[in-house]
Amino acid sequence: MSFEIIGKTEQIELIASGKAIHDLRRLEKLYGQGEWRKLKGIAFIRLRNGIIRKAELHWYEAHGIGKKEIKRKKYLD
Repeated sequence: MSFEIIGKTEQIELIASGKAIHDLRRLEKLYGQGEWRKLKGIAFIRLRNGIIRKAELHWYEAHGIGKKEIKRKKYLD
């Protein structure tokens, strides 16, 4: 990951869950079976160069497995 999440992720929204997730087979193969959901939210992140920015993040999550593959989609500041 080329950034560090600072503080709490807010305005979390569900994008897809279960079979609606295009990468479901890959996620289950890599991380295990679970009730996978794709989510998005807003958080402050610290980039490698130390700059702090507000960004929209997307990630996959399953109970007992946790957040995986967190991606920065766009800056909001």
